[in-house]
Amino acid sequence: MAGSTKSMNPDQIENNKTAKKNRKDQARGAPKEPPATLQTASGIPLKPLYTPEDIAGLDYDRQIGLPGGEPFVRGVYSSMYRGRSWTLRQLAGFGPAEETNRRYKFLLKEGATGINGVFDYPTLRGFDSTDPIARADAGRGGVAIDTLADMQALFNGIPIETTSTSLVTCQPICNISVQSMYFAHAQLSNVPLDRLSGTSQNDFLMETAIPGPPEVVPPGYSFKLSCAAIEYCARHVPRCNPVSFSGYNYRESGCTAIQEVAFVISNAVACCEELLQRGFDIDSFAPRLSFFLSAHNDFFEEIAKYRAARRIWCRIMKGRFAAKDPRSLKFRYHVQTAGVALTAQQPLNNIARAAYHGLAAVLGGAQSLHIDGYDEALCTPTELSALTALRTNQILQLETGVTRTIDPLGGSYFVESLTNQLEEKILELLEEIEKKGGVVRAVETGWIHREISDAAFEYQQAIESGKMPVVGLNCQQVVEEKLPMDLFEVPETLLIQEEKLEKIKKERNPEQARRALDAIADCCREDGNLMEVIVDSVKSYVTVGEISRTIKDCYGTWNMPLF
Repeated sequence: MAGSTKSMNPDQIENNKTAKKNRKDQARGAPKEPPATLQTASGIPLKPLYTPEDIAGLDYDRQIGLPGGEPFVRGVYSSMYRGRSWTLRQLAGFGPAEETNRRYKFLLKEGATGINGVFDYPTLRGFDSTDPIARADAGRGGVAIDTLADMQALFNGIPIETTSTSLVTCQPICNISVQSMYFAHAQLSNVPLDRLSGTSQNDFLMETAIPGPPEVVPPGYSFKLSCAAIEYCARHVPRCNPVSFSGYNYRESGCTAIQEVAFVISNAVACCEELLQRGFDIDSFAPRLSFFLSAHNDFFEEIAKYRAARRIWCRIMKGRFAAKDPRSLKFRYHVQTAGVALTAQQPLNNIARAAYHGLAAVLGGAQSLHIDGYDEALCTPTELSALTALRTNQILQLETGVTRTIDPLGGSYFVESLTNQLEEKILELLEEIEKKGGVVRAVETGWIHREISDAAFEYQQAIESGKMPVVGLNCQQVVEEKLPMDLFEVPETLLIQEEKLEKIKKERNPEQARRALDAIADCCREDGNLMEVIVDSVKSYVTVGEISRTIKDCYGTWNMPLF
C-alpha cells in the first residue's frame, strides 16, 4: 500500500514524522527555526547565556551607581517608584474641542494623572480646519484647534493649575501657536504661568526629518521656533518642560533604538548650544529639557536603551556643558508604547503587546507612561479601548510589584552588558552626526532622512520575510477574521469648525487682529522671540492658519529632500 510505514526502516519513519511535524507547524504559522546568529532589533548579537565575564571590568560607581546619583543609569530619583509612581498619561484628541474635553474629564475621573492632548493633522501642520489643503482631515487623528476659543473649550472645567498637561504639538510651527494659546488661556483664567506644569513636544526634527507635507518652514527656522519656546518657558513658565525631543516619532517612522536615542540627544545638544549663545546659563533651562521615547517589541533592548540614554546624557551635560545643577544631568522621559507595533489583524492581541511594552518602560525607569489602545491600528481609540489602556497602566502600577524594588534589573549580566553595547553604538552615531555638521545640517542635507528610510526598509523587510515574527500578521494568522469590536467614528468636525471660524472672524476686532499679525511679522524680521509676541497675539483670536502663513511669508518654505 502506497505510503505505508511497513516498507520503511526506522530512520525513514522518523524522518517522515519530522517532515510531517514541520509541515503542520508551518501550516499553523509557527515561527521558523531561529537563525544561527540571534540579535536584537538593532542588530546587536545576542549570546545564549550571560555570566560575570560579560561585565568584567565594569566600574560600579562610575558606570552604574545608585538610583538618583550619577550617572543615573539606575534611575533619576533615589527612591524611584517607591517614592512617586510614574504619571499615568493617556493620549486623547479627536473632533471638535468640546468632544475631546469630555474624553479628558472621563480619563481624569477614571484615574489618569496627566493629560496627553493630541491635535489633528491641520493643526499640527499650521492650517485652519477650513483650508482647502487640510479640510478633509479636520478632527481626524486629534482635536481641531483653530483659535484661542477652541483652546478655552478644550480645557473648560479642567484645573490646569493642578493638572500636568502634555501638548502633543509635534512640529514647532504648530507649537508656537498652540502652546501660546494654552498660556493665553491660563492668563485669561487668572492662573499664573508659574503654576503650570506639563510638556510640549516642539521638536524641529518632527517638522523637517519625518515624512510630512511639502513646504514646511526651513530646518534652521524650525529649530529657531523650537528654541523660542524653550527661552520663553525658562523666563516665564519655570515648571513647564518646553520641549520633549520626540524619539518616539522617529521610531514610528522606522528608525532603530540606537538612532532614536542618538537623534534626540543630538537635537538636545544643539538646543543647549543655541541657548548658551543667547546668553543663558546651562542650569537655567537644562533641568526642564525632556524626552519622549518609544517602548517597542524587543523587551530587553528597550530597557537597556533607557539606561544607556541616561548615562550618555549625564556625561554630556557634565563634561561638555559643565552643568552644576544635578537636575540638568537627569535624562527625564515620557514613554508611549509603540503604535507601529500594533496590528489591525487580531487587534485584541494589542492589549498584551502594549502591556509588555509598558512593563519595559517601567523597568527602564520612565517618568510617565501612555499605553496605546488596542484599536489604534484601525481608528481613534473608543472609550472602552482608552479605558482598557488606562487599566493596563494601573495594573502595572498596582498589581505587578514593580514599584516595590528600585531598579530590579540592575546588575543583571545581560542587561548591563546590553546597556554598555547600546551606549557604544549610540556614541558612535552621535560622533557621526557631529562630523556631518550637527543635527540641523544633517537634516538640511537629507542625511537623517536617508538613515531613517534605510532603517524603515530593513524593519519592513524583516516582517515580510518572517525574520521578525508578528503574531496575527505573519504567523498565527486567522482566515476570514471578523473584528471583535466596534470602530470609533470621528464626530462631525468640519462643519462645526466652519461655523466657529465664521463667528470668530465676524465678532473679533479686525483692526486688533491685523495688528496682532503685523506684530508677528515684525518679530520675525527683527529676529525676536516669537512666543513672547504670539501669547498676546492669540488673544485677538487670530487663527492658527493666519499665524503660520505670516511666519512662512517671512521665513520662506522648504521641501524635504527626495532620494
